[in-house]
Amino acid sequence: MRPVDLARRHGLSTQAVRNYEDAGIIPPAHRSRTGYRDYTAAHAAGLAAYLALVPAFGYSTSRRIMHAVTGGRLDEALEYVDDGHALLARDRNTLRTVEAALSHLEAATPDAAAGTRTPYSVGELARHLSLNPATLRAWERAGVLTPQRDSRTGHRRYLAQDVRDAELAHLLRRGGQPLGTIATVLGELRDAGSLDALARTLEPWRRDLTSRGLAQLYAAGQLSTYLDSLDGSARTGSAPEHGPH
Repeated sequence: MRPVDLARRHGLSTQAVRNYEDAGIIPPAHRSRTGYRDYTAAHAAGLAAYLALVPAFGYSTSRRIMHAVTGGRLDEALEYVDDGHALLARDRNTLRTVEAALSHLEAATPDAAAGTRTPYSVGELARHLSLNPATLRAWERAGVLTPQRDSRTGHRRYLAQDVRDAELAHLLRRGGQPLGTIATVLGELRDAGSLDALARTLEPWRRDLTSRGLAQLYAAGQLSTYLDSLDGSARTGSAPEHGPH
């Protein structure tokens, strides 16, 4: 195939194809005696694999995968793929954690700092919640609470949002949730701004995870096709040869 043939097949410019070759994403093309690039079915499969990997794993990881495959480092490429699957699994677990906690919190959301003043000191917040100050410090170390510090004294200052987070954490702890789970839920809540806003992110979040999962399935098939198109050394981890075809 000429560069233009490969480019048209994938809806790219010929310069983009050359850039992918120069970047090591697809193997070097065979050069004719006149210096023109000649691409093969293996190059087409490699380009298809890379374009499928991007929505599944992102640009950076996809480049690493292709560099490893093109360099004959199959185990390294598969490790990157494994890492992408593991990240998706962790994200799914986070979503499940947030969904389970949110349904509980929506039914029993405390009124943060109701009838009292803020900011709180650690002792004042501990008394407000009937807890030991050491418990609040432990929650901070676990990432559950993120109080500010007074610029002059260095003492902790718990603002209204911090009080809300502490009350929600107290509620979840009474429900038996571990600190790691609570930190995850409250981190998502702080990013969203409110329980209602967090609830509105769940469905788009779930759709994104589904899309990533489907993209990873498709990318795995395209990557397997690319490996099949290379000579047998690609399956054993040695560098493939790129000679005239």
